[in-house]
Amino acid sequence: MKLTMNRLLLAATTCASLLLAGCASEKNTPTDVTFDLGPTAATAAPTSAPVGAVVVTDVTGSAALDSEKMTYRLNYADALQARAYANSRWSATPLQLVTQRLKTRIAQAGIKVLSATDASAGISILRTEIDDFTHTFDSPLQSQGQLVLRASLFQGHKLIDQKTFVRKTPAVTVNAAGGAYALSASTDAVAADIVAWLATLPLKKE
Repeated sequence: MKLTMNRLLLAATTCASLLLAGCASEKNTPTDVTFDLGPTAATAAPTSAPVGAVVVTDVTGSAALDSEKMTYRLNYADALQARAYANSRWSATPLQLVTQRLKTRIAQAGIKVLSATDASAGISILRTEIDDFTHTFDSPLQSQGQLVLRASLFQGHKLIDQKTFVRKTPAVTVNAAGGAYALSASTDAVAADIVAWLATLPLKKE
């Protein structure tokens, strides 16, 4: 009897974990819900002249990030397994979403954002690579949107500086929507960190 009760308790706990993580099949979620990083809030124009210009290349990352799938990870159960939400996806790939967000936030900070074809010789080039962009669960009731991004600033072929930025934003709800909002906040936080980092580095004015 004791063995049976233990099995029932284990099964109930496992089922609850799966449902809370939103990985069963999202039965209560409409089919094909699409998320992005949300509108970019308008910011006040910089009061000083632009601090310089930079070419922002497209963000790179693993093949898994070059897909519209929304992934999550149950660290408390199996941290090595990345799973995808069944009925929720991004409106574009995470690589595309983060690229556009970085360009917007850097430009809002007063740094001129240029394309490689428009930039004159000597303009710094910002290259970024995502190591992690996941809705991670530390427990069935606690999750966060985690972004790990490595940024490198070059002038010509010379590396000026490189830094890794990590942001973890708690999710308000333990489902795809909560993960999307948390990852949006983490992306904005990393963008702000990059702007502050660029301000400490020599950027040529266009």
